[in-house]
Amino acid sequence: MSASIIDGKRIAKELREEIAGRVASFRGEHSIQPKLVAILVGEDPASQVYIRNKQRACEQAGLASSLIRLPDSVSQSELLGQIEDLNQAPDVHGILVQLPLPEGISADLVLRAIRPEKDVDCFHPENVGMLAIGTPRFLPCTPAGVVELLKRSGVETRGAHVVICGRSNIVGKPLALMMMQKGDGGDATVSVCHSRSRNLEELTRQADILVAAVGREGFITGSMIRPGATVIDVGTNRSANGKLVGDVVFEEAVEIAGAITPVPGGVGPMTVTLLLENTLRGARRTVR
Repeated sequence: MSASIIDGKRIAKELREEIAGRVASFRGEHSIQPKLVAILVGEDPASQVYIRNKQRACEQAGLASSLIRLPDSVSQSELLGQIEDLNQAPDVHGILVQLPLPEGISADLVLRAIRPEKDVDCFHPENVGMLAIGTPRFLPCTPAGVVELLKRSGVETRGAHVVICGRSNIVGKPLALMMMQKGDGGDATVSVCHSRSRNLEELTRQADILVAAVGREGFITGSMIRPGATVIDVGTNRSANGKLVGDVVFEEAVEIAGAITPVPGGVGPMTVTLLLENTLRGARRTVR
């Protein structure tokens, strides 16, 4: 029996329509248009696609957006100066720096330079700390997208064993923090494993909800999935023939899992959607 497909495109569309309604209400009440500014350094093709998608999503939801393009040759001090200008701009509610950055520029230093109240990617240590203690200013976009997919697909997290393959600061660690919190979308028992975990297959087969976020094509095979489990594939990889694929061997997993996200069309659309939510949240903070 094939797994049901969790349609991230459909769920993201529904959520974006809800966000657009909240943006319209906020603008009508406060005469303020939430604004997101992105900084793109260099000409990386994938980064340019991501930025275009984000700008298009902002426009559709009624948010203002702008893009600052900088050459590969930009110095770290010049980039930090741009960020500080945006930190001081009262009409800017969200700042994101598209990664990766060129060699010679410290991504850690750059991300820490963004004012926490405008850090809509939720990468700043202050925001990560607030998430850890259960009082988040923002929710990190991809992990929040995963939680929203589960909630809107009727997947129960309360008491479930969630196994996350991947320990990155962008997905694995913050998702673990979110899913162990009390309340809606959380209350799970969480295990975090990775490519160096011993007896990995034994661990993943314990999962009621298995999240693949390692960044390796075909890392999760069918034998690693408990029959009936929900599988969330966060991976985004290019196969040898140029096809976009996840971390899960979809053809095997779909015959074993109870529900599964595809790649593309699963988690990806949700990440951009939660960025819109965070930008609106940043704007709301200015009128409190």
